[in-house]
Amino acid sequence: MPSRIPVLVVEDEPILRFDIVDTLNDAGFHVHEAGNATEAIEILTQNTGIRLVFTDVDMPGGMDGIKLAAYILDRWPPLKIIVTSGYRKVTLEEIPAESCFFSKPYDPAQIVSTMHRMLAN
Repeated sequence: MPSRIPVLVVEDEPILRFDIVDTLNDAGFHVHEAGNATEAIEILTQNTGIRLVFTDVDMPGGMDGIKLAAYILDRWPPLKIIVTSGYRKVTLEEIPAESCFFSKPYDPAQIVSTMHRMLAN
């Protein structure tokens, strides 16, 4: 059996996080979960094999998903990033190059196919 690609989901809404984590697990990913940017950075520091981060924009704490994406690009440049928001329309200029943005509600199957495409490059 091929190894499962490690990804990190950063979402402060538990129901939304559970849904996307379940979808990604079913799609064969090894999913780590964080409820905010601080938890995400801890997980990334401890799990160097993570290849992609899927993050919400609006989260509690001092760092939103856009700042988290910039921090990730600075510290772990090879990581792929998908940003999502139900409240903001994020432009591609606001997120790191080669990242993607999805408005909520998103189609989970489209997230999975985008992850596969991003990780193939």
